[in-house]
Amino acid sequence: MVEKIQSFRVDHDFIVPGIYISRIDGDITTYDLRTRKPNCGDYMDNLTMHSTEHMFATYVRSSAIGDKVIYFGPMGCQTGFYLLVRGANHMENFNTIKAVLRQIIEHDGEMFGAERKECGNYLNLDLESAKKECRAFLEILEAAGEPSFEYPTE
Repeated sequence: MVEKIQSFRVDHDFIVPGIYISRIDGDITTYDLRTRKPNCGDYMDNLTMHSTEHMFATYVRSSAIGDKVIYFGPMGCQTGFYLLVRGANHMENFNTIKAVLRQIIEHDGEMFGAERKECGNYLNLDLESAKKECRAFLEILEAAGEPSFEYPTE
């Protein structure tokens, strides 16, 4: 019998934008950076996901936790991103996430990885789309205060 993966065991009807611990495997924590409420018709377009991925992945790998980052990328459901980090200092990781969002919002330069030789779909990038996404998510995180990192159950 095939078991459901961890992320399918969470009732998505109760998830709201925020940061959650999706799973912990040994010393690797998978964070669910949920930028949108699931199944509500408000999904990220590919341009926004792709652009945010380029900017966030670059900045987070250059951050204080950069040597602990395993992966950053979009969810297929277009409602957020996964960040996999070695080590479980959740508040340090949370503060780094917010700092990275601020860096993207304040970024004054070229989009990271926006040349043909650097990306398989380099024409599908837009810095302003990434900034808009990060600004909205940062506002949500700052309004919510300190996270519990636990998925809501109702």
